[in-house]
Amino acid sequence: MNYIVLDLEWNQADGVRETEKPEMPFEIIEIGAVKLNSEREMVDQFNELIKPQVYHVMHYVTRKLIHLQMSQLEKGAPFPEVCERFLKWCGEDPIFCTWGPTDLSQLQKNMDYYKLQPLTDKPLAFLDIQKLFSIAYQDKKTRSSLSDAIKLMEIPTDIPFHRAFSDAYYTAKILEKIEDETVLSYCSFDTYRTPKKKEDEIRIRFDTYAKLISMEYPDKAHALQDKEICSCKCYICGRKCRKKIKWFTPNGKHYYSVSFCDKHGLMKGKIRVRKAEDGNVYVVKTQKLIEAEEAEAIRQRQIKTETAKKMQAKTGTGQKVKSSKPENFLRAVLRR
Repeated sequence: MNYIVLDLEWNQADGVRETEKPEMPFEIIEIGAVKLNSEREMVDQFNELIKPQVYHVMHYVTRKLIHLQMSQLEKGAPFPEVCERFLKWCGEDPIFCTWGPTDLSQLQKNMDYYKLQPLTDKPLAFLDIQKLFSIAYQDKKTRSSLSDAIKLMEIPTDIPFHRAFSDAYYTAKILEKIEDETVLSYCSFDTYRTPKKKEDEIRIRFDTYAKLISMEYPDKAHALQDKEICSCKCYICGRKCRKKIKWFTPNGKHYYSVSFCDKHGLMKGKIRVRKAEDGNVYVVKTQKLIEAEEAEAIRQRQIKTETAKKMQAKTGTGQKVKSSKPENFLRAVLRR
């Protein structure tokens, strides 16, 4: 088993001399990676520039960030050749690791453009080291920049940031230093390819929450008709929970609920409706145990959402809508 710590650099249309190709909005121009063995020791490295085939003008942001010229890229090999060498270098069943969630989607999109053999036909499990760093050393929610994380870990910066290999190298150094092995169990899933049927859906339970990545649906309405998606069963014991706050949405994309398990207590549900590559939608549902204070904050958000909807309905009348005073929620949610 090897950990492949990957970083990509990509270019895009400048919007003046070149227009964007929807099937390839970001063209990969550099692949950098570090290989770690099962003991998380660095054993090899990969670094290649890629000759552009789609965009031949360097976007000013890309040029400023990574300090590369088109003349340098022209010396590289085309993407299919570099990608083939890279995947062969990775070996069998690699565990991909990245800083943040975007690289693997872009890699697969570039592979599709050139009609290469796909990495997978379903969501791809990987380690988001940015997230794991937050779990291990921060508040589990903060997403620090790579340079800030390196400073916090007091890792020497002997090569510049913002090139594929250097960022992969620094990400690997952070992975090396994560002492708590249990942190590595918090894998992420790249959803460039989504489940196409029920049996391929991702259902996974971590120490502090559970996640469902659903199959595709033609639209949001069909997704929300799925009983499993809108259920409020306890993810720990499977018991049916009593709903304390029914599903509501402040924006049409994220839905929230609060329910109560007689054995485990208050549980927050969150549904995120996302668009798949083919135009359909899928759902990412998470559930976690919460304290009464967080349940109260969700209740206040629900009241604010309902009030805003009523205000919209009264637009043009000049009337203000009074929000009803909720009962003491800290007591109500625990009432049996």
